[in-house]
Amino acid sequence: MIGAMWRGQKVAVVFPTYNEKDSIRAATLECFATGLADEVIVVNNNAAAGTSDAIHGTGAREIFESAQGYGHALLRGIDECDADLIVLSEPDGTFSGHDLIKLLAYSDDVPVVFGTRTTREFIWAGANMGWFLRWGNFAVAKLTEFLFNTTLLTDMGCTLRLFRSDALRLLRPHLTIGGSHFGCQLLLEVVVHKMPFVEIPVNYRPRVGKSSVTGDLWKAFHLGLTMIGFVLSYRFGLRPGNRLAWTQRPGVVSGLANLSQAVSTNARSHSEHDAAESPRR
Repeated sequence: MIGAMWRGQKVAVVFPTYNEKDSIRAATLECFATGLADEVIVVNNNAAAGTSDAIHGTGAREIFESAQGYGHALLRGIDECDADLIVLSEPDGTFSGHDLIKLLAYSDDVPVVFGTRTTREFIWAGANMGWFLRWGNFAVAKLTEFLFNTTLLTDMGCTLRLFRSDALRLLRPHLTIGGSHFGCQLLLEVVVHKMPFVEIPVNYRPRVGKSSVTGDLWKAFHLGLTMIGFVLSYRFGLRPGNRLAWTQRPGVVSGLANLSQAVSTNARSHSEHDAAESPRR
C-alpha cells in the first residue's frame, strides 16, 4: 500500500474536538512529525469558533458531527476511516504524538492496545491527574479486571488507544454510547468479545484549556459512577447482544484446527516422501 507508514499498513489518528481550538494545530502537526501517521482525521463536534482555521494547512482531514458528545464524535471518525490501524486520541495537548511508536509496536502482536495515564513516571507536572481521577480510574479498571478475569488494567478512561480495523469492524455494531462514557463501553466490548489486548503506559501532559468533564470534580464523580454501573451491567448480563468471540469471527480457523491441519499436512508429506523412497530400498 503506497504511503502506508507501519509495515505496509495505513495508520490514521482520530481527534474529536469541541473546545481545543488553541491546541489542535500543534497536536495534529506533532502526529505528522513522527512520520508514523498517514492521516489525521479531526471530527468537529460543534467546536469553538476558529477551530477549522486552526486545522487549515496542517494536512488533517476535517469532518463534522452535529450530534453532541465524545462518543458521537469518535464513532463518526471511526466510520469515516479506511485505515488498517486506527488510533483514537485527543487534541488537547495531554497526549504525545511520540507515543504512537509504542502503540504501533504492540499492534504487531495484538489487535487492541490501550494506553494508561495512571503510571506515575509518565504523569507530567501540572497534568490533570490528581489522586481522585488517578485512583478512580484505577479502581474501576481493577474492578473490570477482577470481574472478567482480564489481563492487566489500570485505567478505564484513557482515550489513547489503537485498534486494528478488523477489531473495530467486529465491535462497531455494539457501540451505541454517544456521551462521555463511550470509552468505558468500548473497553468492555473488547473484553466481552474476548479480544487479545495489552495496556501500556503513555505520557500524560497538562491540558491546554479546561476539560468540560474531568475539569469538574462533580461531573468526574458522576462519570465514575456511570462507569461502575456499566461494568456491572456487562458482567451480570444486562447488556445482551449477539457477540462473536474474536477467535470465532468469520474467516478465522481455531488454533486447534490449525494444529490439526498442520499435523495432517506433515503426516501426508512424510507419507509421500516414504513412498518416493521405497523403490530405492
